[in-house]
Amino acid sequence: MDQAISALPTPDLVDAITELAGHLNAAQARFLALLAELDRRDAWAEWGVRSCAHWLNWKCGLNLGAAREKIRVARALERLPRIAAAMAAGQLSYAKVRAMTRAADESTEEYFLQIALHGTAHHVERLARGFRRVKEAQELSREEQQQKRR
Repeated sequence: MDQAISALPTPDLVDAITELAGHLNAAQARFLALLAELDRRDAWAEWGVRSCAHWLNWKCGLNLGAAREKIRVARALERLPRIAAAMAAGQLSYAKVRAMTRAADESTEEYFLQIALHGTAHHVERLARGFRRVKEAQELSREEQQQKRR
């Protein structure tokens, strides 16, 4: 173990960890913004790979499932500017952002953002899951009503 780290008082250790987490969040936001641009340009095709996810697998070592999810989140952040800005400022983790991008849209972005800024990743995940279920149920109900009218 690094002597300098082992000598840190606990409050300084906690501060260092949380500060670094913010830097990692901001770096992840930048990574996602760059990835969205690479995908929008179809620049990955220059290497003869099948998709942006395959390019991430090859060039960055991500497995294909994780790569596809990164691309989905990167694309979603383009329509959620407040969430993207909070992540870029280091305030939101990738886990929270990933969960929010599964459910949030322009009309619910601020609501999800406030939950994410003040809750845990688990809270955000549960909220997004529940929100998606409600939306799916509403859509099914609308479809059933439309079929009954025909």
